[in-house]
Amino acid sequence: MLFLSEKFNFIAALIASFAITLLFTYLVKKLAVHYKIFDKPSKKRKIHKKNIPLLGGLAIFLGFFAVLAYYAVFNQQFFAGYMLPKHIIGIALGGLILIIGGIIDDKFNLQPKYQFIFPLIACIVVVCSGIGITYINNPFGETVHLDQFQIKLFSSNNLPYYFIIFADLFTLIWLMGMIYTTKFLDGLDGLVSGICVIASFILFFLSLNKEVFQPETALLCIILAGASLGFLIFNFHPAKIFLGEGGSTFIGFMLGILAIISGGKIATALLVMGIPILDVIWVIIRRVWKGKSPFKADRQHLHFRLFDVGFSQRSAVIFLWAISAIFGLIALFIQGKSKIIAFSTLVLIMIILAVSLVIFYKKKRT
Repeated sequence: MLFLSEKFNFIAALIASFAITLLFTYLVKKLAVHYKIFDKPSKKRKIHKKNIPLLGGLAIFLGFFAVLAYYAVFNQQFFAGYMLPKHIIGIALGGLILIIGGIIDDKFNLQPKYQFIFPLIACIVVVCSGIGITYINNPFGETVHLDQFQIKLFSSNNLPYYFIIFADLFTLIWLMGMIYTTKFLDGLDGLVSGICVIASFILFFLSLNKEVFQPETALLCIILAGASLGFLIFNFHPAKIFLGEGGSTFIGFMLGILAIISGGKIATALLVMGIPILDVIWVIIRRVWKGKSPFKADRQHLHFRLFDVGFSQRSAVIFLWAISAIFGLIALFIQGKSKIIAFSTLVLIMIILAVSLVIFYKKKRT
């Protein structure tokens, strides 16, 4: 069976991460209430009516790495494939930086220019651990290699460490883009955590196909799916706890990494996260065009538009989940040029949806 490999019992990993995160979410909620770390209602952007505890990302982080640490320490086959100890250390350290930065922001409400520091450091740590995008599959011709220009930095244990100019910069931009996609997307109860569950399962199945076959990567995907699902129990509308800054950035961080290490499935991640990514691009362009800061929060995101035209929180979230799931499933069965066609279709859907929502919203206001 797919969930019962020779190396790992994926069902056990899924259940363990779900149960542990469920417990941690309950405890973290109590912690946030005790220290009065809340997301307070606001007429400008917030749509909840009462104080909601933050720090939810801490629960996902603890649940995810509790299970991952077990396999890394007690399963000798975990490092027999693609994954190396330095990769896990880099992911854990990068995630910890995001969670610490998130806790500080949830408590003291940092300005955007200070919020930016923690994701940037986390991404640099991951790149330094050896995780990167060294090539891009070109459906119209030869593979584009990004590792041709390297600068040797130092050696450790007779292993040289290089700064791979194009590969490392592309990886840094990709991870920062994914982090800010989920950060900006986090506006409705359960939206980001639910999309994380969907994306994690899609990448899990892709990691086990014949072309890639990386059970270690699949294990990380299924643990993240279970952790996000455990948190979603508390986070779906009406939410009892929010992800907070650390959670919204950690999810994008992990999905970006998993897309890289699961055979460089960047195109697949773009399909699953296509609507949120296009929405973020559109909103940033719109803010810059109007002379505003691209990081200044507003209610112009697609999920808020759906809410404004009459969708309930649950129906808006389920609608966006459905789009991500449909295109994610499509990505499982198509390759090469077909993915470009699928992404082009997604762009067209986004344009039609955005224009329709603006028209309906204006009619509703008048």
